[in-house]
Amino acid sequence: MTGWEVLIQQSINGLTRGAVFALIALGYTMVYGIIELINFAHGDVFMLGLFISLAWFTLLGVTGTLTGWQLLTVLPLVFVLTMLTTATLNVAIDRVAYRPLRRSTRLAPLITAIGVSFMLENVALLWKGPAPIAYPDVFPSFDILREWFGVDSAIFLTSKDLLVVAATLPLMVALHYFVTRTRWGKAMRATAQDRETAQAMGINVERTILITFFVGGALAGAAGLIQGMYYNIGQWWMGYQAGLRAFTAAVLGGIGSMSGAALGGLVIGFLSAWSDQYISARWTNAIVFSILIVVLVFRPHGLLGERTADKA
Repeated sequence: MTGWEVLIQQSINGLTRGAVFALIALGYTMVYGIIELINFAHGDVFMLGLFISLAWFTLLGVTGTLTGWQLLTVLPLVFVLTMLTTATLNVAIDRVAYRPLRRSTRLAPLITAIGVSFMLENVALLWKGPAPIAYPDVFPSFDILREWFGVDSAIFLTSKDLLVVAATLPLMVALHYFVTRTRWGKAMRATAQDRETAQAMGINVERTILITFFVGGALAGAAGLIQGMYYNIGQWWMGYQAGLRAFTAAVLGGIGSMSGAALGGLVIGFLSAWSDQYISARWTNAIVFSILIVVLVFRPHGLLGERTADKA
């Protein structure tokens, strides 16, 4: 491969990574925007999304590649079931672990979130064991450039790459529409801006928080399913690393900004892929965090974040 072909190939890899990071980062930034909580358990909800989607595939008797009508019916069904399951799980986490601490100091919910993260990891460890699990290759995999266009190229643009973009982009657009155009979305933005004033104006703040956790959990579940179909492998500790990258993406883009979280996820994805190729995978985390520090030095609120007054 020539230098340009390598760059294009790694950019494609970065796009697919970044799209998954963006979905996870959106859940982080939504929760922080509403209740100013860094939900460290969110990455583990993503990990459980992979395990739960595998359980749904197994329950539906899917063990190989889906074709024909199954691809058009079973796959969307598993998407919906997985997102509903992880959304319900995320709401349950909030009701049990975070809601009782709503009026406590900021440190208490933060420590609780770390504890919930460890609990979810150990649930996954007991459920699937310490060894990596094989995820069935349910989505047809082929090289689009060769199969569709007859191009003999060193660059591989696979059907799975297209799946990642085709699945994540509509979810991001739907989330943007939900937040900006619907009554619940407007309630979320009002609560994020000033919770006490929103409550005084008749907005049910607790219901708004519940919806926020529901939507964030659904996005994490979708990301877990996409991750499983793309890489065909899952591990009980994968939520920690993905959650760390997604949280970094949310901070880089501007914590509390949804467009910033999406942008940050894509930036982290590209940086990770380019660093793995041109430097070393061992240095990728160091490089990503170094760039994060440099950005925050010159723009403390992130790439798309806005300076806001501290909430009382």
